[in-house]
Amino acid sequence: MSTTSASIERLAIDTIRTLSMDAVEAAKSGHPGTPMALAPVAYLLYQDILRYDPSRPDWPNRDRFVLSCGHASMLLYSVLHLAGVRQLGPDGQPTGELAVPLEHIRQFRQLHSRCPGHPEYRHTAGVEVTTGPLGQGVATSVGMAIAARWLAARYNRPDFPLFDYKVYVLCSDGDLMEGVSGEAASLAGHLRLSNLCWIYDDNGITIEGHTDLAFSEDVAARFRAYGWNVLRVEDVNDLAALRQAIAAASLGERPTLIVVRSVIAWGAPNKQNTHDAHGAPLGEEEVRLTKRAYGWPEDARFAVPPEVVEHFRQGIGTRGPALRERWETMLAAYAGRYPQEAKELGGIAAGKLPPDWDAEIPTFPADAKGLASRASSGKVLQAVAKRIPWLLGGSADLAPSNNTLLQFEGAGHFGPQTPAGRNFHFGIREHAMGAAANGLALSGLRPYVGTFFVFSDYMRPAMRLAALMELPILYIFTHDSIGVGEDGPTHQPVEHLAALRAIPNLVVIRPADANETVEAYRAALGLTDRPVALVLTRQNLPTLDRSVYASAEGLRQGAYILREAEGGKPDVILIGTGSEVHVCLAARELLAKDGLAARVVSMPSWELFDMQPQDYREAVLPPRVDRRVAVEAGIDQGWHRYIGPRGAFVGMTGFGASAPAGVLMKHFGLTAENVAAQARRILAAD
Repeated sequence: MSTTSASIERLAIDTIRTLSMDAVEAAKSGHPGTPMALAPVAYLLYQDILRYDPSRPDWPNRDRFVLSCGHASMLLYSVLHLAGVRQLGPDGQPTGELAVPLEHIRQFRQLHSRCPGHPEYRHTAGVEVTTGPLGQGVATSVGMAIAARWLAARYNRPDFPLFDYKVYVLCSDGDLMEGVSGEAASLAGHLRLSNLCWIYDDNGITIEGHTDLAFSEDVAARFRAYGWNVLRVEDVNDLAALRQAIAAASLGERPTLIVVRSVIAWGAPNKQNTHDAHGAPLGEEEVRLTKRAYGWPEDARFAVPPEVVEHFRQGIGTRGPALRERWETMLAAYAGRYPQEAKELGGIAAGKLPPDWDAEIPTFPADAKGLASRASSGKVLQAVAKRIPWLLGGSADLAPSNNTLLQFEGAGHFGPQTPAGRNFHFGIREHAMGAAANGLALSGLRPYVGTFFVFSDYMRPAMRLAALMELPILYIFTHDSIGVGEDGPTHQPVEHLAALRAIPNLVVIRPADANETVEAYRAALGLTDRPVALVLTRQNLPTLDRSVYASAEGLRQGAYILREAEGGKPDVILIGTGSEVHVCLAARELLAKDGLAARVVSMPSWELFDMQPQDYREAVLPPRVDRRVAVEAGIDQGWHRYIGPRGAFVGMTGFGASAPAGVLMKHFGLTAENVAAQARRILAAD
């Protein structure tokens, strides 16, 4: 493998190709064709283009690279190995160890390898975002580009360009077929995110065959209509043309799509340009023939020529640290001139909130009329956002209903001409909004996004990835039940609480009154390793008199004894969430008239409750009291873990209907009378 027969660039590119082929072949699983085709792009980005320090892959002003076609993961792992990217420890500091050692490439797709089937954020340093479902990577990159714009607008000063990084994305036909990418591209075009560059692998192949089976649109024309700059490179192996296109992408005032023609499994004599090379190993004989075509030793496995390692070391390995060190020198000088701003940046980098961030949160007096929890949420959001400058977000065209618009002085609206604004207008694009929130959180900001609860279905893929990546995002979902009323069953979420509770590492909170909403914000913003969904009402909820009822601080434990049974020895426990807690309180009084003692437990969050010690959980729900009634305007899925085999559930068994909220609650049995009747029934049972 002497450089006398091929340039060092070609040798480096073929090293990426052969590492990818060998890893997939060893695993007997994976996608070799795209890494083989796109190796020139990955090589060029890391070696020549990206402002990136392999020794500090968390450097705040690094350029971001997103492999949206995550099935081509070996492309990324190969280049991370060659570039010498270092792993980060639990404390976020570099360990000095390679993020992707060769032994991990040998264990591609195996347990405990840092080379899983699709790239995973936090698992492997250098992976900027978990990209599994197609379209999520490109959509998340929009949030990353927005974050770069916002950080620059808030913190840059004359002679201190702290934030000017760019976001580069490799995407596939599959990414651009998925609807989320269209929403995201439309938003990016509207916002004129010129720091965003998508490189589209136009190879014409998907799993089933050639793309013309199902895809015949003019992608370039579509993106021009979105307001993007569109460039073409006719041959991915033409490094000069690639360089020219990427350089041109940095000059415009719009996001750029570079359409790059490639041949999947380039160099494989029998499988290039076929769908056979997309999602299966090439086979030992085809690997051997392909290596012969490259001029590579046919029997070599996982070969990394030392001159390639030295080439990367002299390239990005030298250029990257120098860029970072200059930036750190600038940051130190900046801190001397702008100490408050530097302090904020320190908080963002550390993932910490400012001291006393909750000092202005209101306390709500007892009020029988009360407030909808969406309204109390809006008041609390204003108070905390004033004190957390990097808490920002918006709604999918529903801010007046979700109460998510920041209205204090200086909040502003994010736009092409106003990039320091903290109110985002995502339009009716829940898919893209959820993914963009991931990009904002990956950039160190604390985003919130809002919509009607029933539309959380549109956001679920991005929410699942947020939970997987441990991102502290706040979802504000309003219009939480059949209490929506006249809009009817299409807008009345009944299965959505169960659906969100099924996502690991997502905390769901459904507060019962204004002061529980206060504590929900304290709990939610205090969590830094998982997203939180607030589920809020459209209808008013009485604000409870906390001199009579237990403190709303009990919400932080997920469930608490709101009102104890007379005498402290309950015959039955009534458990409610949200608006149905008040139904439980009324049912308690009805049961008391029959001489039956009922404890009322407010259980706004299963997840927070499950985090508590066993002795606390058993104090709230003692095993000896096995007669329990759970009340919630949703389906019963999951509730039996709390009510047990002798309990009862009062809620929904099907979809809602179109009628005023009060009529619906009575029609579906969400009344104190029915709850009391169910309690009597289970108490009378053997």
